[in-house]
Amino acid sequence: MRKTLLGAISPEEFLREYWQKKPLLIRQAWTDFPEIIDYARLAQLAERDDVQSRLIEYKNEQWRLESGPFTPSRLKRLGETDWTILVQSVNHLIPHISELLYRFNFLPYTRLDDLMISYAPPGGTVGPHYDSYDVFLLQVGGKKRWQISSDDASGFIEDAPIRVLKDFNPEQEWILEHGDMLYLPPQYAHYGVALEPGMTYSIGFRAPKTQEIAVKFLEYLQDEICLDGMYADPDATVTTVPARIDAQFTDRISQMLQNIQWDDERVKDFIGRYFTEPPPHVFFDQTEDLLDFDDFAAAVATSGVMLDLKSQMLYSDDALFINGEVLECHADALGALQELANNRQLGAGVYTEELLETLFTYYEYGYITLKPIQ
Repeated sequence: MRKTLLGAISPEEFLREYWQKKPLLIRQAWTDFPEIIDYARLAQLAERDDVQSRLIEYKNEQWRLESGPFTPSRLKRLGETDWTILVQSVNHLIPHISELLYRFNFLPYTRLDDLMISYAPPGGTVGPHYDSYDVFLLQVGGKKRWQISSDDASGFIEDAPIRVLKDFNPEQEWILEHGDMLYLPPQYAHYGVALEPGMTYSIGFRAPKTQEIAVKFLEYLQDEICLDGMYADPDATVTTVPARIDAQFTDRISQMLQNIQWDDERVKDFIGRYFTEPPPHVFFDQTEDLLDFDDFAAAVATSGVMLDLKSQMLYSDDALFINGEVLECHADALGALQELANNRQLGAGVYTEELLETLFTYYEYGYITLKPIQ
């Protein structure tokens, strides 16, 4: 089995020559699927109320967008052409899809977002558009024509329910078949049209806007910093313009605000919390028949543990984060928990009491699960 999905290109060469620079077509990037998520399976997911899904149709030169969950009767009314159904974060729902997503671990997990699956019959498309993030487009079954362009300056159609470019002038074109994959950097216009019924597995990368990061960091500081002192002006003098904001008052307030400071350790703490925070629609279910501690320890020795498919775990030099929280642990457990974060699993074995206590706590939260016995 190929170690990466980049064909003959090494991850180092890909990052140096292509990442955020230019597109790359990889023929037969990945065909080792234990199961194909076909339309029937995808439709079942789109009917769930805990799953984000969309339906895009293009009829009579008009774009239509509907958001799920969908009823079976609605999906049965779809025609034989010219529509696309999209389901977000399938990696949260199906183990082998999660495994495929995390094969892109030559990039940090702070950048990896989710794996979306779309299905389209012939003519199905979401129109010419561009994304603000990097994306890999893996064709699974069927055929799709992709056209791409570095020119994205035309702007989007006004009043359309989705982002569709007004004008699109393709520079390159390929037909992708089962197992082929196309990488596109941010802001690269692309237009995919299904030629045969099939799926596109879209691996997207997280690229938050500067404004978003700034706002979230200020919210974080609000909860994390505590500044001493209060405003004082013992040298105040009589004023004849009491409504005027004077320079002395402005200067004192400015000096107070300059006490808001941070260092790299505080930024790392923010990153660990923010980049593992689950989306609002994600919830963790506790197993109904939770094991007690002794039975859990015995099960870990037999099978090992793994992160729940929805869990995100990161670490810095001496801190661990899971699902928006700081993970408290004994120093002796740090190395094993970093391994869990990197590999998303720990193998079977007899672990220390300190590590088992930490694992058991997050097992109770639903953040980790026992690995199935092979």
